[in-house]
Amino acid sequence: MATWTPDPSFYPSPRMAMKAAPETLAYVAAFDPDRKQPDAIAVVDVDPASSSYGSIVGNTPMPNVGDELHHFGWNACSSSLCPNAPHPHMERRYLVVPGLRSSRIHILDTRPDPRKPAIVKVIEPAEVAERAGYTRPHTVHCGPEGIYVAALGNREGKGPGGIFLMDHESFDVRGQWEMDRGPQHFAYDAWWHLGHDTMVTSEWGTPDTFENGLIPEVLLGARYGRRLHFWDLNKRKHLQTIDFGDKHQLVFELRPAHDPTKAYGFVNCVISLENLSSSIWTWYRDGDKWAVKKVIEIPAEPASEDDLPPVLKGFKACPPLVTDIDLSMDDKFLYVACWGTGDLQQYDVSDPFNPKLTGKVRIGGIVSRAAHPSGAGPLNGGPQMVEISRDGRRVYFTNSLYGAIDPQFYPDGIEGWMVKLDADPSGGIAFDPKFFVKWPKSHRPHQVRLEGGDCSSDSYCYP
Repeated sequence: MATWTPDPSFYPSPRMAMKAAPETLAYVAAFDPDRKQPDAIAVVDVDPASSSYGSIVGNTPMPNVGDELHHFGWNACSSSLCPNAPHPHMERRYLVVPGLRSSRIHILDTRPDPRKPAIVKVIEPAEVAERAGYTRPHTVHCGPEGIYVAALGNREGKGPGGIFLMDHESFDVRGQWEMDRGPQHFAYDAWWHLGHDTMVTSEWGTPDTFENGLIPEVLLGARYGRRLHFWDLNKRKHLQTIDFGDKHQLVFELRPAHDPTKAYGFVNCVISLENLSSSIWTWYRDGDKWAVKKVIEIPAEPASEDDLPPVLKGFKACPPLVTDIDLSMDDKFLYVACWGTGDLQQYDVSDPFNPKLTGKVRIGGIVSRAAHPSGAGPLNGGPQMVEISRDGRRVYFTNSLYGAIDPQFYPDGIEGWMVKLDADPSGGIAFDPKFFVKWPKSHRPHQVRLEGGDCSSDSYCYP
Protein backbone atom coordinates (compact mmCIF):
# COMPACT_ATOMS: atom_id res chain seq x y z
CA MET A 1 0.00 0.00 0.00
CA ALA A 2 1.39 3.42 -0.98
CA THR A 3 1.60 6.06 1.73
CA TRP A 4 1.97 9.79 1.22
CA THR A 5 4.76 11.47 3.14
CA PRO A 6 4.34 15.23 3.46
CA ASP A 7 7.20 17.45 2.30
CA PRO A 8 9.66 17.65 5.24
CA SER A 9 9.68 21.48 4.90
CA PHE A 10 5.95 21.62 5.78
CA TYR A 11 5.23 22.21 9.46
CA PRO A 12 1.85 22.08 11.22
CA SER A 13 2.79 24.98 13.52
CA PRO A 14 5.14 27.98 13.52
CA ARG A 15 6.81 26.61 16.68
CA MET A 16 7.81 23.45 14.79
CA ALA A 17 8.96 25.48 11.77
CA MET A 18 11.39 27.35 14.06
CA LYS A 19 13.17 24.03 14.72
CA ALA A 20 13.96 23.51 11.02
CA ALA A 21 17.54 23.16 9.85
CA PRO A 22 19.18 26.44 8.73
CA GLU A 23 18.81 27.40 5.06
CA THR A 24 21.86 27.00 2.80
CA LEU A 25 20.53 28.83 -0.29
CA ALA A 26 18.58 32.01 -0.96
CA TYR A 27 16.69 32.73 -4.18
CA VAL A 28 16.70 36.39 -5.21
CA ALA A 29 14.70 38.15 -7.92
CA ALA A 30 17.03 40.35 -9.99
CA PHE A 31 15.87 42.70 -12.74
CA ASP A 32 17.51 44.87 -15.38
CA PRO A 33 16.16 48.42 -14.88
CA ASP A 34 17.12 49.28 -18.48
CA ARG A 35 15.05 46.32 -19.76
CA LYS A 36 17.81 45.28 -22.18
CA GLN A 37 18.85 41.97 -20.63
CA PRO A 38 16.56 39.28 -19.24
CA ASP A 39 15.75 39.41 -15.55
CA ALA A 40 16.87 36.40 -13.53
CA ILE A 41 16.44 34.39 -10.36
CA ALA A 42 19.84 34.40 -8.70
CA VAL A 43 20.90 31.74 -6.21
CA VAL A 44 23.02 32.96 -3.28
CA ASP A 45 25.06 30.66 -1.03
CA VAL A 46 24.06 31.40 2.59
CA ASP A 47 25.86 28.45 4.21
CA PRO A 48 28.64 29.89 6.46
CA ALA A 49 30.58 26.62 6.18
CA SER A 50 30.74 26.87 2.37
CA SER A 51 33.72 28.22 0.43
CA SER A 52 31.32 30.23 -1.76
CA TYR A 53 29.46 31.76 1.23
CA GLY A 54 28.00 35.16 0.44
CA SER A 55 28.29 34.85 -3.32
CA ILE A 56 25.97 34.22 -6.26
CA VAL A 57 26.32 30.54 -7.20
CA GLY A 58 23.50 30.19 -9.71
CA ASN A 59 21.54 32.32 -12.15
CA THR A 60 18.43 31.45 -14.18
CA PRO A 61 17.67 34.10 -16.80
CA MET A 62 14.10 34.57 -18.03
CA PRO A 63 13.24 33.93 -21.70
CA ASN A 64 12.24 37.57 -22.39
CA VAL A 65 13.37 41.06 -21.41
CA GLY A 66 11.45 43.65 -19.40
CA ASP A 67 9.58 41.42 -16.93
CA GLU A 68 10.57 43.32 -13.74
CA LEU A 69 10.64 40.29 -11.47
CA HIS A 70 9.29 41.39 -8.12
CA HIS A 71 7.54 39.31 -5.42
CA PHE A 72 7.61 35.58 -6.05
CA GLY A 73 6.69 32.57 -3.94
CA TRP A 74 6.47 28.80 -3.63
CA ASN A 75 3.84 26.57 -5.25
CA ALA A 76 3.08 24.92 -1.89
CA CYS A 77 3.92 25.39 1.76
CA SER A 78 2.83 24.47 5.28
CA SER A 79 -0.78 25.50 4.61
CA SER A 80 -1.03 22.20 2.66
CA LEU A 81 -1.39 20.52 6.07
CA CYS A 82 -4.54 22.49 6.98
CA PRO A 83 -7.52 20.29 7.89
CA ASN A 84 -10.04 22.12 5.70
CA ALA A 85 -8.23 21.48 2.41
CA PRO A 86 -5.38 19.03 3.01
CA HIS A 87 -2.88 18.33 0.23
CA PRO A 88 -0.22 16.34 2.10
CA HIS A 89 1.18 14.96 -1.17
CA MET A 90 2.23 18.43 -2.35
CA GLU A 91 5.88 19.43 -2.29
CA ARG A 92 7.66 22.77 -2.00
CA ARG A 93 9.43 22.47 -5.29
CA TYR A 94 8.43 25.18 -7.75
CA LEU A 95 9.00 28.92 -7.61
CA VAL A 96 6.14 30.97 -9.05
CA VAL A 97 7.81 34.08 -10.44
CA PRO A 98 5.67 36.89 -11.85
CA GLY A 99 6.88 39.81 -13.94
CA LEU A 100 5.25 42.92 -12.46
CA ARG A 101 5.71 44.92 -15.67
CA SER A 102 5.20 42.20 -18.28
CA SER A 103 2.42 40.28 -16.44
CA ARG A 104 4.18 37.05 -17.51
CA ILE A 105 4.42 34.25 -14.91
CA HIS A 106 7.35 31.83 -14.84
CA ILE A 107 7.38 28.46 -13.08
CA LEU A 108 10.86 27.34 -11.98
CA ASP A 109 11.66 23.83 -10.77
CA THR A 110 14.23 23.88 -7.96
CA ARG A 111 14.92 20.16 -8.41
CA PRO A 112 16.98 18.22 -9.40
CA ASP A 113 19.61 20.95 -8.80
CA PRO A 114 18.54 23.67 -6.30
CA ARG A 115 21.42 25.86 -7.53
CA LYS A 116 20.10 25.72 -11.11
CA PRO A 117 16.33 26.26 -11.06
CA ALA A 118 14.91 25.34 -14.48
CA ILE A 119 12.04 27.16 -16.18
CA VAL A 120 9.38 24.51 -16.83
CA LYS A 121 6.41 26.68 -17.79
CA VAL A 122 5.73 30.26 -18.87
CA ILE A 123 2.22 31.67 -18.65
CA GLU A 124 1.81 34.56 -21.06
CA PRO A 125 0.02 37.76 -20.01
CA ALA A 126 -2.83 37.19 -22.48
CA GLU A 127 -3.72 33.93 -20.72
CA VAL A 128 -3.76 35.58 -17.28
CA ALA A 129 -5.92 38.46 -18.58
CA GLU A 130 -8.28 36.14 -20.44
CA ARG A 131 -8.77 33.66 -17.58
CA ALA A 132 -8.64 35.97 -14.57
CA GLY A 133 -9.24 39.48 -15.92
CA TYR A 134 -6.06 40.81 -14.29
CA THR A 135 -2.59 42.11 -15.17
CA ARG A 136 0.52 43.17 -13.17
CA PRO A 137 0.78 40.16 -10.84
CA HIS A 138 2.53 41.36 -7.71
CA THR A 139 2.40 38.97 -4.72
CA VAL A 140 2.33 35.15 -4.67
CA HIS A 141 1.11 33.12 -1.67
CA CYS A 142 0.65 29.37 -1.41
CA GLY A 143 -2.66 28.65 0.26
CA PRO A 144 -4.75 25.60 1.09
CA GLU A 145 -6.77 25.85 -2.15
CA GLY A 146 -3.98 26.71 -4.55
CA ILE A 147 -1.67 29.58 -5.42
CA TYR A 148 -3.08 33.04 -4.71
CA VAL A 149 -1.73 35.91 -6.82
CA ALA A 150 -2.49 39.55 -6.00
CA ALA A 151 -2.55 41.66 -9.19
CA LEU A 152 -2.46 45.44 -9.40
CA GLY A 153 -4.43 46.02 -12.61
CA ASN A 154 -7.39 44.76 -14.59
CA ARG A 155 -6.93 43.41 -18.12
CA GLU A 156 -6.58 46.99 -19.48
CA GLY A 157 -3.99 47.88 -16.82
CA LYS A 158 -6.43 50.17 -14.97
CA GLY A 159 -8.58 49.21 -11.93
CA PRO A 160 -9.80 47.32 -10.13
CA GLY A 161 -6.88 45.10 -9.23
CA GLY A 162 -7.52 41.95 -7.23
CA ILE A 163 -6.64 38.32 -6.65
CA PHE A 164 -6.62 35.28 -8.90
CA LEU A 165 -6.02 31.60 -8.20
CA MET A 166 -3.67 29.16 -9.90
CA ASP A 167 -3.64 25.39 -9.58
CA HIS A 168 -0.60 24.33 -7.54
CA GLU A 169 0.14 21.26 -9.67
CA SER A 170 -0.76 22.14 -13.27
CA PHE A 171 -0.16 25.90 -12.75
CA ASP A 172 -3.28 26.64 -14.80
CA VAL A 173 -4.85 30.01 -14.09
CA ARG A 174 -8.22 29.15 -12.55
CA GLY A 175 -9.74 32.59 -12.46
CA GLN A 176 -10.66 35.61 -10.37
CA TRP A 177 -10.92 34.95 -6.64
CA GLU A 178 -13.45 37.62 -5.61
CA MET A 179 -17.16 36.80 -5.64
CA ASP A 180 -18.13 40.24 -4.34
CA ARG A 181 -15.44 42.93 -4.11
CA GLY A 182 -17.65 45.68 -2.67
CA PRO A 183 -15.87 49.06 -2.77
CA GLN A 184 -12.34 47.62 -3.21
CA HIS A 185 -10.58 49.17 -6.24
CA PHE A 186 -6.82 49.44 -5.57
CA ALA A 187 -4.82 46.29 -4.82
CA TYR A 188 -1.36 45.52 -3.46
CA ASP A 189 -0.64 42.82 -0.88
CA ALA A 190 -2.91 39.97 0.22
CA TRP A 191 -2.59 37.59 3.15
CA TRP A 192 -4.90 35.88 5.61
CA HIS A 193 -5.89 34.58 9.03
CA LEU A 194 -6.69 30.97 8.12
CA GLY A 195 -8.00 30.28 11.63
CA HIS A 196 -10.41 33.19 11.37
CA ASP A 197 -11.57 32.68 7.76
CA THR A 198 -10.31 36.16 6.90
CA MET A 199 -8.43 37.55 3.91
CA VAL A 200 -6.77 40.96 4.28
CA THR A 201 -5.73 43.12 1.30
CA SER A 202 -3.89 46.45 1.04
CA GLU A 203 -3.53 49.17 -1.61
CA TRP A 204 -1.00 50.85 -3.91
CA GLY A 205 -2.51 52.26 -7.10
CA THR A 206 -3.33 51.37 -10.70
CA PRO A 207 -0.36 50.60 -12.99
CA ASP A 208 -0.67 53.91 -14.88
CA THR A 209 0.14 55.77 -11.62
CA PHE A 210 3.44 54.01 -10.81
CA GLU A 211 4.93 52.26 -13.85
CA ASN A 212 6.87 55.37 -14.87
CA GLY A 213 7.56 56.34 -11.26
CA LEU A 214 5.51 57.81 -8.43
CA ILE A 215 3.52 60.82 -9.69
CA PRO A 216 3.95 63.75 -7.25
CA GLU A 217 0.47 65.18 -8.03
CA VAL A 218 -1.17 61.82 -7.28
CA LEU A 219 0.84 61.44 -4.05
CA LEU A 220 0.29 65.01 -2.79
CA GLY A 221 -3.36 64.79 -3.87
CA ALA A 222 -3.73 61.70 -1.61
CA ARG A 223 -4.86 59.58 -4.56
CA TYR A 224 -2.72 56.50 -3.88
CA GLY A 225 -4.02 53.65 -1.75
CA ARG A 226 -4.67 54.18 1.97
CA ARG A 227 -7.12 51.43 2.92
CA LEU A 228 -7.21 47.91 4.31
CA HIS A 229 -9.89 45.50 3.16
CA PHE A 230 -11.17 42.50 5.11
CA TRP A 231 -12.85 39.58 3.35
CA ASP A 232 -14.61 36.32 4.13
CA LEU A 233 -11.91 33.92 2.96
CA ASN A 234 -14.27 31.03 2.19
CA LYS A 235 -17.17 32.99 0.71
CA ARG A 236 -14.70 35.29 -1.09
CA LYS A 237 -16.78 38.34 -0.20
CA HIS A 238 -15.75 41.80 0.94
CA LEU A 239 -16.75 42.51 4.55
CA GLN A 240 -15.11 45.72 5.74
CA THR A 241 -12.89 48.65 4.68
CA ILE A 242 -10.67 50.66 7.03
CA ASP A 243 -9.56 54.05 5.64
CA PHE A 244 -6.32 55.38 7.17
CA GLY A 245 -7.23 58.97 6.23
CA ASP A 246 -5.98 61.17 3.39
CA LYS A 247 -2.74 62.15 5.21
CA HIS A 248 -1.56 58.53 4.89
CA GLN A 249 -0.40 57.20 1.55
CA LEU A 250 0.73 53.74 0.39
CA VAL A 251 -0.55 51.13 2.85
CA PHE A 252 1.62 48.20 1.81
CA GLU A 253 2.98 45.03 3.39
CA LEU A 254 0.69 42.75 5.40
CA ARG A 255 2.26 40.63 8.15
CA PRO A 256 -0.38 38.66 10.05
CA ALA A 257 0.60 36.81 13.23
CA HIS A 258 1.91 33.33 12.40
CA ASP A 259 0.05 31.83 15.36
CA PRO A 260 -3.33 30.90 13.80
CA THR A 261 -5.20 31.49 17.07
CA LYS A 262 -4.18 35.18 17.02
CA ALA A 263 -6.32 37.66 15.08
CA TYR A 264 -3.92 40.56 14.57
CA GLY A 265 -1.19 41.66 12.21
CA PHE A 266 1.01 44.58 11.16
CA VAL A 267 0.98 46.83 8.10
CA ASN A 268 3.27 49.72 7.08
CA CYS A 269 2.22 53.09 5.75
CA VAL A 270 5.07 54.40 3.57
CA ILE A 271 4.55 58.14 3.97
CA SER A 272 2.52 60.77 5.82
CA LEU A 273 1.72 63.88 3.78
CA GLU A 274 1.68 65.82 7.04
CA ASN A 275 5.30 65.34 8.12
CA LEU A 276 6.92 62.73 5.78
CA SER A 277 6.97 60.17 8.62
CA SER A 278 6.34 56.44 8.12
CA SER A 279 4.13 54.43 10.42
CA ILE A 280 3.33 50.87 11.48
CA TRP A 281 -0.25 49.93 12.35
CA THR A 282 -1.67 46.89 14.13
CA TRP A 283 -4.96 45.51 12.86
CA TYR A 284 -7.00 43.45 15.31
CA ARG A 285 -10.45 42.13 16.14
CA ASP A 286 -12.57 44.62 18.06
CA GLY A 287 -15.86 42.91 18.94
CA ASP A 288 -17.35 41.66 15.68
CA LYS A 289 -15.34 44.10 13.49
CA TRP A 290 -11.73 44.75 12.58
CA ALA A 291 -9.92 47.88 13.79
CA VAL A 292 -6.46 49.45 13.44
CA LYS A 293 -4.15 51.30 15.80
CA LYS A 294 -1.00 53.22 14.88
CA VAL A 295 1.74 51.69 17.06
CA ILE A 296 4.98 53.10 15.60
CA GLU A 297 5.75 56.44 13.95
CA ILE A 298 9.21 56.97 12.47
CA PRO A 299 9.95 60.66 11.81
CA ALA A 300 11.69 62.19 8.80
CA GLU A 301 15.22 63.46 9.40
CA PRO A 302 16.14 67.10 8.64
CA ALA A 303 18.54 67.28 5.69
CA SER A 304 20.32 69.85 3.55
CA GLU A 305 18.70 70.51 0.16
CA ASP A 306 22.08 69.81 -1.46
CA ASP A 307 21.96 66.19 -0.23
CA LEU A 308 18.39 65.51 -1.37
CA PRO A 309 17.08 64.37 -4.76
CA PRO A 310 14.90 66.85 -6.71
CA VAL A 311 11.68 65.17 -5.53
CA LEU A 312 12.55 65.98 -1.87
CA LYS A 313 14.53 69.26 -2.05
CA GLY A 314 11.59 71.48 -1.12
CA PHE A 315 10.88 69.45 2.01
CA LYS A 316 14.40 69.84 3.49
CA ALA A 317 13.98 66.42 5.10
CA CYS A 318 14.76 62.78 4.37
CA PRO A 319 11.69 60.56 4.87
CA PRO A 320 12.27 57.09 6.34
CA LEU A 321 10.19 55.53 3.50
CA VAL A 322 9.30 52.29 5.28
CA THR A 323 8.71 50.08 2.23
CA ASP A 324 8.87 46.60 3.78
CA ILE A 325 8.34 44.90 7.13
CA ASP A 326 8.68 41.29 8.23
CA LEU A 327 7.56 39.41 11.36
CA SER A 328 9.59 36.65 13.00
CA MET A 329 8.06 33.17 13.19
CA ASP A 330 7.39 33.41 16.95
CA ASP A 331 5.58 36.75 16.37
CA LYS A 332 8.10 38.40 18.70
CA PHE A 333 10.17 40.68 16.46
CA LEU A 334 9.05 43.02 13.70
CA TYR A 335 11.73 44.16 11.25
CA VAL A 336 11.16 47.56 9.65
CA ALA A 337 13.08 48.63 6.51
CA CYS A 338 13.60 52.39 6.16
CA TRP A 339 14.65 52.63 2.52
CA GLY A 340 15.03 56.43 2.70
CA THR A 341 17.19 56.90 5.79
CA GLY A 342 19.04 53.55 5.52
CA ASP A 343 17.88 52.11 8.85
CA LEU A 344 16.78 48.54 9.45
CA GLN A 345 14.99 48.53 12.81
CA GLN A 346 14.02 45.64 15.06
CA TYR A 347 11.05 46.00 17.42
CA ASP A 348 9.89 43.64 20.15
CA VAL A 349 6.17 43.26 19.36
CA SER A 350 5.37 40.58 21.96
CA ASP A 351 2.70 43.11 22.94
CA PRO A 352 1.43 44.04 19.46
CA PHE A 353 0.04 47.36 20.74
CA ASN A 354 3.25 48.53 22.47
CA PRO A 355 6.33 47.81 20.32
CA LYS A 356 9.76 48.46 21.80
CA LEU A 357 12.81 49.28 19.65
CA THR A 358 15.43 46.60 20.39
CA GLY A 359 17.92 46.95 17.55
CA LYS A 360 18.99 49.14 14.65
CA VAL A 361 21.62 49.16 11.90
CA ARG A 362 22.19 51.70 9.14
CA ILE A 363 23.39 51.04 5.59
CA GLY A 364 23.06 53.19 2.47
CA GLY A 365 20.38 55.87 2.75
CA ILE A 366 19.55 58.90 0.60
CA VAL A 367 21.67 61.24 2.72
CA SER A 368 23.85 59.05 4.95
CA ARG A 369 25.31 56.61 2.35
CA ALA A 370 26.43 54.44 5.25
CA ALA A 371 29.05 51.74 4.57
CA HIS A 372 29.06 48.02 5.41
CA PRO A 373 31.60 46.65 7.96
CA SER A 374 33.18 44.60 5.13
CA GLY A 375 34.54 47.91 3.85
CA ALA A 376 32.10 48.32 0.95
CA GLY A 377 30.98 51.94 0.89
CA PRO A 378 29.71 54.60 0.64
CA LEU A 379 26.55 52.77 -0.42
CA ASN A 380 23.30 53.84 -2.01
CA GLY A 381 19.86 52.34 -1.89
CA GLY A 382 18.76 51.23 1.56
CA PRO A 383 17.15 48.33 3.41
CA GLN A 384 14.20 47.27 1.25
CA MET A 385 13.00 43.66 0.87
CA VAL A 386 13.52 41.88 4.21
CA GLU A 387 13.46 38.14 4.85
CA ILE A 388 13.92 36.27 8.12
CA SER A 389 15.09 32.69 8.61
CA ARG A 390 12.58 30.31 10.17
CA ASP A 391 14.50 30.16 13.48
CA GLY A 392 14.67 33.98 13.59
CA ARG A 393 18.49 34.06 13.86
CA ARG A 394 19.27 35.51 10.42
CA VAL A 395 17.83 38.47 8.54
CA TYR A 396 18.59 39.12 4.86
CA PHE A 397 17.80 42.21 2.84
CA THR A 398 18.36 43.88 -0.54
CA ASN A 399 18.31 47.54 -1.61
CA SER A 400 16.13 48.12 -4.68
CA LEU A 401 12.45 49.10 -4.51
CA TYR A 402 11.14 49.31 -8.09
CA GLY A 403 12.86 50.14 -11.39
CA ALA A 404 11.07 53.40 -12.12
CA ILE A 405 11.03 54.64 -8.51
CA ASP A 406 14.68 53.92 -7.57
CA PRO A 407 16.08 56.92 -9.55
CA GLN A 408 13.46 59.31 -8.11
CA PHE A 409 15.08 58.93 -4.69
CA TYR A 410 18.58 57.75 -5.73
CA PRO A 411 19.20 59.75 -8.94
CA ASP A 412 22.72 58.37 -9.46
CA GLY A 413 21.21 54.90 -9.87
CA ILE A 414 21.17 52.09 -7.36
CA GLU A 415 24.15 49.74 -7.19
CA GLY A 416 22.67 46.51 -5.93
CA TRP A 417 23.70 44.68 -2.78
CA MET A 418 22.41 42.04 -0.39
CA VAL A 419 23.40 41.81 3.27
CA LYS A 420 22.74 39.62 6.28
CA LEU A 421 22.19 40.42 9.94
CA ASP A 422 22.68 38.12 12.90
CA ALA A 423 19.77 38.45 15.32
CA ASP A 424 19.99 37.76 19.04
CA PRO A 425 16.96 35.75 20.27
CA SER A 426 16.60 38.17 23.19
CA GLY A 427 16.82 41.26 20.95
CA GLY A 428 19.55 43.11 19.06
CA ILE A 429 20.94 42.86 15.50
CA ALA A 430 24.39 43.17 13.93
CA PHE A 431 25.82 42.90 10.42
CA ASP A 432 27.54 39.67 9.45
CA PRO A 433 30.84 41.23 8.28
CA LYS A 434 31.53 38.27 5.98
CA PHE A 435 28.28 38.61 4.03
CA PHE A 436 28.10 41.42 1.48
CA VAL A 437 26.89 40.43 -1.98
CA LYS A 438 27.78 43.13 -4.49
CA TRP A 439 25.30 42.73 -7.30
CA PRO A 440 26.37 42.65 -10.99
CA LYS A 441 25.90 46.20 -12.35
CA SER A 442 23.42 45.08 -15.02
CA HIS A 443 20.79 44.03 -12.46
CA ARG A 444 19.24 45.05 -9.15
CA PRO A 445 18.13 42.61 -6.43
CA HIS A 446 14.63 42.62 -4.94
CA GLN A 447 12.67 39.82 -3.20
CA VAL A 448 14.57 37.15 -1.24
CA ARG A 449 13.14 33.65 -0.68
CA LEU A 450 14.91 31.12 1.53
CA GLU A 451 15.30 27.44 0.75
CA GLY A 452 12.68 25.42 2.64
CA GLY A 453 10.57 28.46 3.51
CA ASP A 454 10.92 31.66 5.50
CA CYS A 455 8.89 34.02 7.66
CA SER A 456 6.78 35.47 4.84
CA SER A 457 6.23 32.32 2.76
CA ASP A 458 4.08 30.01 4.90
CA SER A 459 0.89 30.04 6.92
CA TYR A 460 -0.09 27.56 9.59
CA CYS A 461 -3.31 25.99 10.88
CA TYR A 462 -2.12 24.73 14.26
CA PRO A 463 -0.76 26.76 17.16
